[in-house]
Amino acid sequence: MQDREIENSMGDTGFKKLSERDKKHIWHPLTQHQTAAPRLGIVKAEGALIWDEEGNEYIDGIASWYTAMYGHCHPHIVNALTKQMNTLDFVMFSGFTHQPAIDLSEKLIELLPKNQEKLFFNDNGSTAIEAGIKMAMQYYHNKGIKRNTLIAFENGFHGDTFAAMSASGLSSYNGPFEDFLLQVKRIPVPQEDTIDEVIQALETIIAENSCIAFVFEPLVQGAAGMKFHSAKGLDTLIKKCRENDILTLADEIMTGFGKTGKNFASDHLHHKPDIICLSKALTAGMFPLSITSCSLQVYNAFLSDEVSKGFFHAHTFSAHPLGCTAALASLELLNAAEIVDRREYIEEAHRQFVAKIEGHDKVESARSIGVILAVDLKIKSDRYGSLRDELYTFFMKEGVNLRPLGNTIYTLPPYVITDAQLQKIYNVIVQALELF
Repeated sequence: MQDREIENSMGDTGFKKLSERDKKHIWHPLTQHQTAAPRLGIVKAEGALIWDEEGNEYIDGIASWYTAMYGHCHPHIVNALTKQMNTLDFVMFSGFTHQPAIDLSEKLIELLPKNQEKLFFNDNGSTAIEAGIKMAMQYYHNKGIKRNTLIAFENGFHGDTFAAMSASGLSSYNGPFEDFLLQVKRIPVPQEDTIDEVIQALETIIAENSCIAFVFEPLVQGAAGMKFHSAKGLDTLIKKCRENDILTLADEIMTGFGKTGKNFASDHLHHKPDIICLSKALTAGMFPLSITSCSLQVYNAFLSDEVSKGFFHAHTFSAHPLGCTAALASLELLNAAEIVDRREYIEEAHRQFVAKIEGHDKVESARSIGVILAVDLKIKSDRYGSLRDELYTFFMKEGVNLRPLGNTIYTLPPYVITDAQLQKIYNVIVQALELF
């Protein structure tokens, strides 16, 4: 990167580094500031690469939390946003509508599972889950049915707002708030050899509780360490819920838009969820936006001459025209020939890498689905323990942005990553196996 580009990024604040200026006022997420190192100042991004203020280059091996799947600053999305912001920047979505939202609704419904018919717009992944759980709760309230219990997987993660935290099962995020959360009963994720016992656990919960909805990450639990579970087992759980008039809510915030080899993880299932939550790759990271979609069965429960039976839930920036435009441009790329080719290449490269390292004496397990690759080390580590920090520091020094989850190293690269960049990710993972 040119020195002038770095100087320009400092504006009128002299030569003080971004990482130094950052410390004065900013409180970062997932950070213990008493012990954390200074945050790295990033000044530029393009394709699968990001650059810091010193001019160092890094491969974004996790697409910035599984979001920039078409690479950073993709010109197709940038051009669409630039055109839109000169036409309609923003208008409230209560009482008004606009073309980007309508176009997006029509395009997205074509791609979603066929039982999805209505879209509700939110700001981010957590608020998409929040809206989805509130929809499920009010669905029964509007029918005059009292229910009070959610069903969720052990070790799931669905966000940081209160209903989303309630459905989540990771105490490292929820610990201080557990006395205030909704009532939730948990079941283990089904594996091929545990389906019957998980179904039995679900049946017991249904028999002993008034259940609202089953909330789940389909096929892959992201924050749990990219843990996979059986599509057949999940399908059976959804079927059982449907037989007992319990709504099902799929959290596709991480898995959606091609990451598991299909447009949505729910496409691997025969029985489709009633509610689906989307964010992250929805706009390729270009704009904060999320969507909670649902079936007509859910939507129709809110239709009434009684105003109070409407869904009185709102976000100021719902269906932001720029966010909808970014999402539309992203969807145009999702199944474009060159992106599909790269998705298939990454999927096959991951399979070959898993075969190469799964017998390594430091590897507990290795697995992949679609563009998601995860490697569990035979070393115990807390989620934010010293091993995780040492691995992260090593990867960054080698020019690769990977954020291990405890003892799990994973990559979920942008679809546009080059062969050489992907190989470098594999190489640094192998190097880490020899060093740690």
